[in-house]
Amino acid sequence: MKSMLMSKGAKQVVEVCANIKENESVVIITEPKTMSIAESIAAAVTAVGAEPTISIIMPRTSDSSEPPATVAAAMKESDVFISAVFTSITHTYAVKNAVENGSRGIMLTQFEDHMLIDSGVLADFPKAAPTCEAVGKALENAKEIHLTTTHGTDLKMSATGRKSNSMTGMVKSGQFAPVPTIEANVSPLEGSANGKIVANASIPYIGIGILKEQVVCTVEDGMITNIEGGFEAHILADNLASKNDPNVYNIAEIGVGLNPRCKFNGLMLEDEGVFGSVHIGIGSSITLGGTVKAACHYDLIMTETTLVADGVTIIENGNVLL
Repeated sequence: MKSMLMSKGAKQVVEVCANIKENESVVIITEPKTMSIAESIAAAVTAVGAEPTISIIMPRTSDSSEPPATVAAAMKESDVFISAVFTSITHTYAVKNAVENGSRGIMLTQFEDHMLIDSGVLADFPKAAPTCEAVGKALENAKEIHLTTTHGTDLKMSATGRKSNSMTGMVKSGQFAPVPTIEANVSPLEGSANGKIVANASIPYIGIGILKEQVVCTVEDGMITNIEGGFEAHILADNLASKNDPNVYNIAEIGVGLNPRCKFNGLMLEDEGVFGSVHIGIGSSITLGGTVKAACHYDLIMTETTLVADGVTIIENGNVLL
């Protein structure tokens, strides 16, 4: 019965998000914890006459760690790759190389069975796409992006010369998209971000999830220089310090959640998609248009946002205007 309920979401991922066609080769990367997701996706792939291959990998030691070389090679040669893992492989050279070779990718990171039954996966992706593309256009090549929130965030950065990413949840050749988040994002110029981040909603990594207390980060010349707050802030600070990699403090991304069906539940790709929320990605930026490869990529999510790019107000107090 559960597998039948999950089939609706799997069908949406395969037929709408990935647009998989007959005779295409589809590599599904998974780990033991998420095998049920992979199996549901494989059944939906088979139903459209394509050929799925499930590659089971050991859980990575941390988010953004590369998958095995053999799996990376299979991703690169596939028509479509679908990552159904709990520990993220999104911000890796494996993904970057696969899409550059023309494959298209769907990232189902931190998925649980119920997300194929009732979550943002069931959104009307084609209907949401125009807003996503409009926000992406406003962020692209913006000389000054200014983010504020009622909780105290006040951050400025520049995306001069940078292409944005309108992640509609639907992919063409040479693209990847996280699902169910629908988001538009851009990787700011390295060194350009300054101000303060106050994450009040979620940090859906390293066991934090929905925040009980605000996490406050000071940003100077594109890097986080100080992290303050309660217990959750200490978890983040200690985890980043343990990486022994200064690049983990890099301001890698500013992204806008645009999926009307997403709700905060502490899981990465649902939380990031909440409509009108904004997340600041830190660490790796190589798959988003930046130049930094770090030991991790985490997102700090906030609500009640106001976002202005080169004088154009994209969001005003949580209301998306484009």
